[in-house]
Amino acid sequence: MYHAETWNKKMRLFLSILWPIMVTQVSLFAMNLVDTMMSGRVGTNDLAGVAIGSSLWLPVFTGMNGILLAVTPIIAHYIGSGQKDKIASSVTQALYLAALLGIFVVVVGSFVLEPVLHIMNLDPGVHHIAFHYLIGLSIGIIPLFLANVLRNFFDGQGFTRITMFITVLAVPFNVLLNYGFIFGNFGLPALGGIGAGYATAITFWIILIISVWMTFRIEVIKHYRIFVKWAVPSLKAWKEQLSIGVPIGLSIFFEASIFSVVTLLIGMMFSTVTIAANQIGLSFTSLMFMIPMSISMALTIVVGYSVGGQKLEAAKQYGRLGVWGGIGFLAIGAVFLFFYRESIAALYTKDTEVILMAGQFFIIAIVYQLSDAAQSGLQGVLRGYKDVKAPFLIALTSYWGVGIPIGYLLAAFTRLGPFGLWIGISLGLTCAAIGFYIRLQIVQRRFALQQTS
Repeated sequence: MYHAETWNKKMRLFLSILWPIMVTQVSLFAMNLVDTMMSGRVGTNDLAGVAIGSSLWLPVFTGMNGILLAVTPIIAHYIGSGQKDKIASSVTQALYLAALLGIFVVVVGSFVLEPVLHIMNLDPGVHHIAFHYLIGLSIGIIPLFLANVLRNFFDGQGFTRITMFITVLAVPFNVLLNYGFIFGNFGLPALGGIGAGYATAITFWIILIISVWMTFRIEVIKHYRIFVKWAVPSLKAWKEQLSIGVPIGLSIFFEASIFSVVTLLIGMMFSTVTIAANQIGLSFTSLMFMIPMSISMALTIVVGYSVGGQKLEAAKQYGRLGVWGGIGFLAIGAVFLFFYRESIAALYTKDTEVILMAGQFFIIAIVYQLSDAAQSGLQGVLRGYKDVKAPFLIALTSYWGVGIPIGYLLAAFTRLGPFGLWIGISLGLTCAAIGFYIRLQIVQRRFALQQTS
């Protein structure tokens, strides 16, 4: 990376970092999309079971991965301030931490998974598929966390194309494994929706193996000697990473969990058809959200690099560029979604009732996606400043103090039914966007005063 001096150079630098992240995020989501679409082709119970399983896994994954995301701003600051000698040790400590977090998730999950599913009172077929889907997925949790540390290590230096190459290479493996395990091809057992869990877990192992191989093969990376020179585990280093990562992880967890809680509430309050329609709505809108999310991740890198190099005006310019870019993209996407909503739903299922209901969910999604793009971009900028504690409180208040309670009340006590839950999501995301914007103004003023004093 370099400190760009003109708007034109800033735009080119930002786009050079952004587009590989974008391809990576879309590719990662394509794996989940394949799980959902192929499972839906087996049957509505399989689609609903994978939906419930994914809804339980997603907030856990995003929260834990958010903790590991601390590696990105830490490395970006080191690069921006010329302290490259500290990078290798930080990455090694993050790998230790990732392994411990992975073990923790697997152990806790083995105790709480069955009771949580039992509380939901699902149809027996949906319960069975959701349980065994997550059992299969658990095989890949530890390698996934380790691979994400390496991804953040690559991305924090601006080498986002490395991650893109790894992920794009893994997608065909995921498709073939799903095709084999779900439908019983290539001599594999036909497991239906359950097979999607095993296919995804094996893909996570493939991603880790390729990522490790990259640390030995690429010239700009291998001199760090990540898997050659091992640092002694350091509680001090873990504390530093956790002080940044835990608030990030919790913020992401609270955002991801509102979508998961909506799915779980729909599973408890409404029919299997509604569960399937809700999953289709979330699946495709989440695919569209990969672009603003990618912008958010790129913003953390370029803003962190600029702040580390004391280029505060550049950090502001990158922030404006990224946030408005994300909003603009989803505004265009909203028009497409409105006119083709039922055609999109038909890609997931042949059930006419599910298609019509999913189309109604898409209409509400048009509203909340604009707020989602704004809050995501603003959070990316704040992480670049290493400001994470206040955004965590804003996220908690907005998503769980506003979004979920209002959504539940609308769903339970009005004729809106399941659509009330999505309206609650829209309100929560809008409150978060407003809160993050106010916080960013405060942080930018504070940094400006520090620089002039």
